[in-house]
Amino acid sequence: MSKVLRIGTRDSQLAVWQATCVQNLLKQAGVDSELVYIKSEGDVDTITPLYALGVQGIFTRALDAALLNNRIDIAVHSMKDVPVQLANGVRQAAVLKRGSHKDIFVYKDDASLEQLGVVNNAWSKDNDVFSTHHSSLITHDFIIATSSTRRMAQWLNRYPNHRIENLRGNVNTRLRKLKESNWNGAIFAAAGLERIDLRPENSVELDWMLPAPAQGAIMVVCRHDDPFSFESCQSFNDEDTALCAKIERDFLKELMGGCSTPIAGIAEMNGTSILFRGNILSPDGSEKVETALAVPKSMAEELGQQAAKDILQKGGQGILDTFKSDAK
Repeated sequence: MSKVLRIGTRDSQLAVWQATCVQNLLKQAGVDSELVYIKSEGDVDTITPLYALGVQGIFTRALDAALLNNRIDIAVHSMKDVPVQLANGVRQAAVLKRGSHKDIFVYKDDASLEQLGVVNNAWSKDNDVFSTHHSSLITHDFIIATSSTRRMAQWLNRYPNHRIENLRGNVNTRLRKLKESNWNGAIFAAAGLERIDLRPENSVELDWMLPAPAQGAIMVVCRHDDPFSFESCQSFNDEDTALCAKIERDFLKELMGGCSTPIAGIAEMNGTSILFRGNILSPDGSEKVETALAVPKSMAEELGQQAAKDILQKGGQGILDTFKSDAK
């Protein structure tokens, strides 16, 4: 009788979709599996802002514990939620082909888009000029909801007069809260809504907002001492996605950043080269340091570290020092 792999997953609709996707891929590889549902700390406390929870691994710790205690054989994560340093005894088994890495703005009405310089459900080419020179004309009553410090900082950098409200919960809960609120809109990861067919028509991609490192990617992890589970996942490991996500996570690791630090980065294949764009901002969005580097794919192994050093040399160290000072 062949071994049945136990797939650990959170019980949200999106997490189950991701785990089921992995289950189907395993089936195609001739491996039987079953889902095991585990509640994470991030699912239990949906009120406290993520930046106030000491958020590193808040959505992954419970699954790591189940994995190391041999309750499950593999765990499936949204890769952006996984700490850059995996738990002792846990290793990456596969990274699935990436979905959309973009953030989207779900808005209440067309008037909200008009104030943001959005035309025909797309960001105006002149929107950078609009936001820079006319942001003072936008009302202080314009309210955006998100619990991500990265999204907060990039939004406030563009629209400094706006107010940000905390928005926690799974995607279904957050959409419901938005509908019941007096907010003008909220920010979501496109992949999360699109994967479970929940992306509303009243939404637009934030092409100007850089994503969290590894956003849109799905990671499968297993125990170091479990070669069967590791090998079972190799048939669906996407090497290009794995490389790009590694570069982004190296960038984050080099800056010693976590989910509470407004750090963003995206690595993309461009022919035989890889282009990396990244930034770091102060929490209030008043300061921003950016980088953009391109190297041949064959030389991209250390691109994340190179981009981080470029950020630090351009002034990013000052922003990081402020975070360290505030943490004391």
